[in-house]
Amino acid sequence: MAVVKADGYGHGLERVARALEGADAFGVAALSDADRLRSAGLSQPIVLLSGFDEPEDLPQLRRLGVETVVHHISQIEMLEQAGPGEPIRCWLKIDSGMHRLGFAPEFVREAYVRLTAAPAVAGGIVLMNHFASSDEFANPQTRQQLAAFAAATEGLGGARSLSNSAAVLGWPDAHADWIRPGGLLYGISVVEGRTGADFGLRPAMTLSTRLIAVNRVRKGERVGYAATWECPEDMLVGVAAIGYGDGYPRAAPSGTPVRVRGHETQLIGRVSMDLMTIDLRGIDSPAVGDPVELWGPELPVERIAEASATIGYELTCSITRRVRFVET
Repeated sequence: MAVVKADGYGHGLERVARALEGADAFGVAALSDADRLRSAGLSQPIVLLSGFDEPEDLPQLRRLGVETVVHHISQIEMLEQAGPGEPIRCWLKIDSGMHRLGFAPEFVREAYVRLTAAPAVAGGIVLMNHFASSDEFANPQTRQQLAAFAAATEGLGGARSLSNSAAVLGWPDAHADWIRPGGLLYGISVVEGRTGADFGLRPAMTLSTRLIAVNRVRKGERVGYAATWECPEDMLVGVAAIGYGDGYPRAAPSGTPVRVRGHETQLIGRVSMDLMTIDLRGIDSPAVGDPVELWGPELPVERIAEASATIGYELTCSITRRVRFVET
């Protein structure tokens, strides 16, 4: 299952779905995304990973042919009370230890029996969970969750789905029948200290802009809002046309890497809404129009995320509508 929620992790839902049209299924978080996929001509199974919210969602699930995760007793009650129509395929979510969504192990069998008996539910219930710490390959929690899931579902029929991106990478014995990669498909790692490239992945997104000014600033002068960065010498400072209004993190501190004309340097001063300032020392004859790469194949998004105390997923998901997308 190719997970394409959050507008394809910021890459564009329809664009991503077309690129991944060989997937066996798509995973989304909102019915509106399922509608967009069907409107784009995608015919694969679509799974609503967060589940439906109210009885009025059921006709929409049927109309679009969307499968749904069931994680709460209220959803089972809605399915039991549903009017006649095409049966809906369900994925029963077990809370094996993350304690976010899903049925506690002691209630799994009751939920399974009730779903199986409901006329509105199609046969072939899929059993699933979600790992809390699968990005930490030495963390015993994943083994504990595997054991809890196995015990809760012992003897129950149906395919199993356990692995998110990190588990695909680090827990091969958890792959089961369905894997659900998300960020992995876009070349992004959430394993601390490791980039997607460390796993042989290629980033799908390059975020870039250009210099719109090159200024000479004297030693001791301060740069940007709140004057947070002081020039240690007379130097050239570049101004690039990008800021948090485009989705670049305002939290990125001075020293965060950027690339100018293929050479790595650093962000200096505070990121503003539309602009950022860049240390141009070491760049030979920088000029207005020089390309600036904020992340991409030569500058992994994970490095910017680490500097900004977040993860690469958040950065790619934060790209705003005013950024121009170019497919290559």
